[in-house]
Amino acid sequence: MQPDPSELNASNIVDFIGGIFERCGDEEYLGEPVTMAQHMLQGATIAEQNGMDDEIVVAALLHDIGHFTSEFGTFSMNDTEDRFHEEAGAKVLERFFPSVITDCVRYHVAAKRYLCATKPSYFDRLSDASIHSLNLQGGPMSDDEVTAFEKNPNLAKIIQVRYLDEAGKHPDMETPDYAHFAPAVQRIVDAHMTAQ
Repeated sequence: MQPDPSELNASNIVDFIGGIFERCGDEEYLGEPVTMAQHMLQGATIAEQNGMDDEIVVAALLHDIGHFTSEFGTFSMNDTEDRFHEEAGAKVLERFFPSVITDCVRYHVAAKRYLCATKPSYFDRLSDASIHSLNLQGGPMSDDEVTAFEKNPNLAKIIQVRYLDEAGKHPDMETPDYAHFAPAVQRIVDAHMTAQ
């Protein structure tokens, strides 16, 4: 039985997220050839295989959690407006995770807009679904938006998670399940709560 979101605390948030993966992980991911869980697990696995730190691994694992938590539901290729899943996800996590994690969740959409504005070749990496969502999300950033975005102290990690987001779309890739990453998630929660 899952706790009510209002009853979440540092000792049950990691299991709560795991329950979301179990219940909702098989949902279609934005018209991509992978499920939502496969997409996020692939990003985390690629980060781990490349020796990235726990913050990047966990941020990649959780970056799209808002698709599961948003009252607006998941994105589809028929959408005509953005559903702001990134903000929904960050709001669920911000009580338990440091700003570097919540910024990677909150700004991974903005990072796509940023990279399309500052590295035009990045656009070539985007799938049809990612291009569709880019158009709903405002397209490439303006010069003023780029300048403002570059002031974020977590910019480098946000960009790393964005690249992992695009990489995690392989239908045949095998990954560990959520339980493999849960200890890293708990370590970050515990360190953050201790620092509070």
